Amino acid sequence: MLMTHYNKLSEVSYNPKMTSWRFRVKIHRIYPFYSYVTSSGQFYKYVLADEEGTKMEMTIYGNSDRFRGQEKQEGKWVEIFRVEVNRSYPGFQATNYRFNLSAMRNTQVHIIDPLANRLFMDFKNIHAIPHMDHRDRNYLIYTMGVVFNTEVHFDDLASPRMVFYITDNMQIKCVATGTHAYAFRDGLENMKGRGQVIVVLKMWRLSKTFTKLIYTSYFGHPDLWLETEGGLSDFRFNPRLLEVEEFRQSLLCSDPYVQRYGVVGLL
Repeated sequence: MLMTHYNKLSEVSYNPKMTSWRFRVKIHRIYPFYSYVTSSGQFYKYVLADEEGTKMEMTIYGNSDRFRGQEKQEGKWVEIFRVEVNRSYPGFQATNYRFNLSAMRNTQVHIIDPLANRLFMDFKNIHAIPHMDHRDRNYLIYTMGVVFNTEVHFDDLASPRMVFYITDNMQIKCVATGTHAYAFRDGLENMKGRGQVIVVLKMWRLSKTFTKLIYTSYFGHPDLWLETEGGLSDFRFNPRLLEVEEFRQSLLCSDPYVQRYGVVGLL
């Protein structure tokens, strides 16, 4: 089963093609910034530090509306995904480091529970996923469901895929690719014979196809699926989370199939 990996701030290097950084850091300070030289702003500067004590700045530019209210989170630990790395230039810097970070359109910042040291996950129920607005669809998704109908596609060694479906009374197709595909197959094999398996998907990308209909009009086809997004995506079988236990209990009370065959306890 895959384990979450975090980059250290000290590991950062300048590579414009590399944006899939994943940091677990503490917000030491957030302050607004306005450039009187370029007459641009208002920006926000985050002063971040990781567990090793390395400090680095992150700048929030024109997409600052998505981060409104974060200034109240000073002192909190967060997970930050998908940022650009830039070289620091001479001038005032809150940290003395040769690189700094810049938020992008799809950068995500999640507060971590300081006691359980885990994310407050914004789980989407499957019924809500097709109805998400355009902006929310650009974000990576957290969801969960009971696994059924698995298909193994390992003939092409260059692009192995594990196709499966999950349900929470609604169904959606999921596709694990690359190393995720092998890890999913092996993890699910270890759960065999223990009842219905709940899987939690963390940061999976929503994909869709558009079908060409008559009169050359294009309409959104309901064929949506969830797919792994490189090293950012993760999954867990029956993890010991409050949200999963609540979901498990609801299945035991309402789902005839689960009532008959049972569901695996939390691990």
